[in-house]
Amino acid sequence: MNSVNLIGRWVREHEVINGNTTVVKNTLAVDHPYKKDDASFIRVVMFGKTGELANQYTTKGSQVAVIGHIQTGSYEKSDGSKVYTTDVIASSIKFLEPRGNSSVQPNSSQQAPQPTETHGQTNTQSNYQTGQGGYGGQAQGYDVPPNVTDDDLPF
Repeated sequence: MNSVNLIGRWVREHEVINGNTTVVKNTLAVDHPYKKDDASFIRVVMFGKTGELANQYTTKGSQVAVIGHIQTGSYEKSDGSKVYTTDVIASSIKFLEPRGNSSVQPNSSQQAPQPTETHGQTNTQSNYQTGQGGYGGQAQGYDVPPNVTDDDLPF
């Protein structure tokens, strides 16, 4: 069984790729349960309505729960070296901060909803091409681990 459940905070603004299906990418900072001041940084990809709602109602620093599965892939850089990727493909996002309790403002003029869960329709077969550069050959900034400093963290 390939199932992932994560709770963390977005480390940056969402990267949105519009096409036939909206693709939203970000990195989630997930605290380690037994190590204070330490976190894992996990790349998350959201398709369709799940990505659209996450982009509309969450931003850098928003706390969310992500439910999905792990997907691996690889692509070849321009210098000929092969880069391997591991991503969580989100099938559901739950907003964990109630309206008005977040210091983070949503990415639109509307108020963020009460904590809720989104279940997007994902078709990862046609949108994510394993072995061909990840998301339609666009591997922007994902060939190296994220360069995150303490100042970048929302907590």
